[in-house]
Amino acid sequence: MSSQEVPQLKAVILDWAGTTIDFGSCAPASVFVEIFRQRGVDITAAQAREPMGRAKRDHIAAVAAMPEVDALWRAIHDGASITNDQIEAMYNDFLPLQKKTLGNHSQMIEGVCETIHWCREQGLKIGSTTGYTRELLQIVAAAAAEQGYVPDCALGVEDAPAGRPAPYLIYQAALQMEVFPLWRIVKVDDTVVGIEAGRNAGCWTVGVTRTGNGVGLSEAEWDGLGKPEQTEKIDAAAASLKQAGAHRIVESVADLVPVLIDFNDRLAAGELP
Repeated sequence: MSSQEVPQLKAVILDWAGTTIDFGSCAPASVFVEIFRQRGVDITAAQAREPMGRAKRDHIAAVAAMPEVDALWRAIHDGASITNDQIEAMYNDFLPLQKKTLGNHSQMIEGVCETIHWCREQGLKIGSTTGYTRELLQIVAAAAAEQGYVPDCALGVEDAPAGRPAPYLIYQAALQMEVFPLWRIVKVDDTVVGIEAGRNAGCWTVGVTRTGNGVGLSEAEWDGLGKPEQTEKIDAAAASLKQAGAHRIVESVADLVPVLIDFNDRLAAGELP
């Protein structure tokens, strides 16, 4: 058996935006900003990104509940905070706006397909989960397939009773892929709630920094930064993901192979996540 083989592991479950596609997770962030702007509330990109990884309706509610956003909302709504009906209306507006933007934000992140190919050679199954609805997921999954990425399962928000940080989407992916126990699975995600979901499920977890929501920049924006600024942003993203419980941190899924080999070796030595 080659030292590069990973027989102890059985599957890798990957997020979508910011992890496998859409460098910087730009598509959802821009739409969250827009739906609040349409209602006279200007939120920052950082506020839009903070709950990233949650189901989109939950995400809207989380942004609206932020003290600064709530104050802005109340200032133009006679002192009243946002209602459930207003959140539902924003969610209904979110879906068509997000659908329009996905076509421009479904490019595979460099190096991801090569990593997936290596995983397939090792016999690992590939699952995927997202906070997107099934309708939105179909768009990005079709675009990814054209670029050579087809996971064994692709699950969206309707496929579990609750989204991240609950572990149910991971449970469902494990069921569909017929993989157990869950400590033979690696969950890879660029969001805090995604890492929390992986830990809650009992998986190994890997946080993604440079290409993900924590840094939150397009590839062109990232390339325009100086080295000190890049390092600062990666360190900040890594700190958040480590605090959420990530076992390891990578800048990109392109860097995942050595981490999988390490997890395999730790399992072979009797260590569990």
